Amino acid sequence: MAHQAANLPERHSGPRDDDAPEPGWAVLHLFCDVAADVEADAVDTALARIRSDGYEVVTTEILGHKGDLGVLALGPSFGRLRALQSELRHAGCAPRYSYVSLTEVSEYARHVPAAARQARLRPKLPPAQLPAFCFYPMSRRRDGDENWYRLPYEERLRMMMNHGKVGSTFRGRVVQLVTGSTGLDDWEWGVTLFATTFDDIKSCVSAMRYDEASARYTDFGPFVTGVVSSPAAILAALVPTDRTRR
Repeated sequence: MAHQAANLPERHSGPRDDDAPEPGWAVLHLFCDVAADVEADAVDTALARIRSDGYEVVTTEILGHKGDLGVLALGPSFGRLRALQSELRHAGCAPRYSYVSLTEVSEYARHVPAAARQARLRPKLPPAQLPAFCFYPMSRRRDGDENWYRLPYEERLRMMMNHGKVGSTFRGRVVQLVTGSTGLDDWEWGVTLFATTFDDIKSCVSAMRYDEASARYTDFGPFVTGVVSSPAAILAALVPTDRTRR
C-alpha cells in the first residue's frame, strides 16, 4: 500500500540571491532487518515508485550483523523519504540503523568548477562498476588543543587541500559522497564510499586517516559495509522464495 509523504518542513523555495549556494538534497540511509515473510513485491514497488519520482536510490546487501538490506535514497523532500521508510517497514524491512543528512558543497570546495559542485549537490547513483559499499559518520574534534573550530580558516583550508590530494590518488577506484548532518543526526557528516573492491575501501580510508586533518581533528562512528545489488537479488538471497509474501 502506498503511503502519503509526511507533512515535513522543506527547504525555502522562495526567491534567493543568484550567488547563494543551491540547496542540498535530502539524504536517508536505512539499514534494515528483513522479516522472513517480507513482501518482496511491495519492496520492489516502493523503490521503483520513488525512483520514478526523480530520486536516486541505491540498494545494498549488508555484510555482518548491522542489517540485511541497505537503502540509500536522496532527492528534494524529506517527507518523501519518510514515506519510503514507512512503505519499507510495512513490507517487512525494519530499520536497525539509519542516518539523515543533506548533500552539500564544503566551504573548502567553493573554488571547484560548477560541474563538480553540481555533482556533489545532485549526484547520480550508484556509480557504474563500483559494487563495494561503505558508510560511516564522522565529526571534527573539539578537544583542548585539537579543536578544529578554533583554527583559522586558512589553516583548515590547507589541511583539507592536503586531505583531498590523498583522496585523489584513488580516483577511478573509489567514489566518495560526503553529506552534511549538523543538527540532523548524531554526527556532523555522513561518508558513503563506492569502490571496485573492499581492498580499495580499506586502502583509501587507511591512507586518509594518516593526514593531519583526520589524525588530529576527526572522530569516526560505526562503519557499515555491503555489496551494491538489485532489491530483487538481495531479497532472493535473504529469504527462500516460498516464504516471501507476493
